[in-house]
Amino acid sequence: MEKHKAGSLACVGVGMMLGAHITPRARSCIEQADVVFVLVADALMEEWVRRMNPDVRSLQPFYREGTSRMRSYRGMVEAMLVEVRAGKRVCGAFYGHPGVFAWVPHRAITEARTGGHAGWMEPGVSAEDCLYADLGIDPGTVGCQHYEATRFMLYRRRIDPAAWLVLWQIGVAGDRSLARRTTDEAHREVLVDRLRKDYPPEHEVILYRAATLPSQQPLVRHIPLSRLPHAEVDPLDTLVLPPAETAVPDPAVAERLAALVVKDTP
Repeated sequence: MEKHKAGSLACVGVGMMLGAHITPRARSCIEQADVVFVLVADALMEEWVRRMNPDVRSLQPFYREGTSRMRSYRGMVEAMLVEVRAGKRVCGAFYGHPGVFAWVPHRAITEARTGGHAGWMEPGVSAEDCLYADLGIDPGTVGCQHYEATRFMLYRRRIDPAAWLVLWQIGVAGDRSLARRTTDEAHREVLVDRLRKDYPPEHEVILYRAATLPSQQPLVRHIPLSRLPHAEVDPLDTLVLPPAETAVPDPAVAERLAALVVKDTP
């Protein structure tokens, strides 16, 4: 059995909906930690986490207007690692799933392990999980492609219009500074121009936002792709593009598989 130094780090997900999406293992990590660092969607959820442990510290103050998010993220990682190196059982409690569109938990766990400490992750219900449920999407039918919006814009991707396309963090699409909270119509116009290579301008897309309170309903707005630059977009919104085409069968592969069936028949 591998021996670790004193001090450990567990990064856990509290899910999307207040009190409803956390696993028993994640809750146990929060309750048994010496110190808990929390980064969640709103003050109400942060207060809920505070009720589970007497020493809960918010990571929100690391965000500063005009400061690169990457600089903020590095500060969060170091804050947690200071306590780990001091020999404490540290828990990082994060919105949704701690491994989905979350740089800080991955980096912090890697650094903890590199330093000889135990580090692990406990999943939570993510925005992706809610999206499948709320929009009635089964990614196993025609397939589903996922990209962070800005990275999708900056790199050449081979998009399959016969599958679902999901673009995350659409509210900051095109932000290369990592310092803006939102981007504007001009940035989304660039995104639409890229998408029109594979989708017609009238193609209906979905702006989606998961519910975070049991009393809420998910926000689902259907608009033509051409209207996306002018739409009101929240930083928490996700852009979903339904399939625009039907997948084209590959007869050659079908023939090869059929021949294998004949070959295997007694």
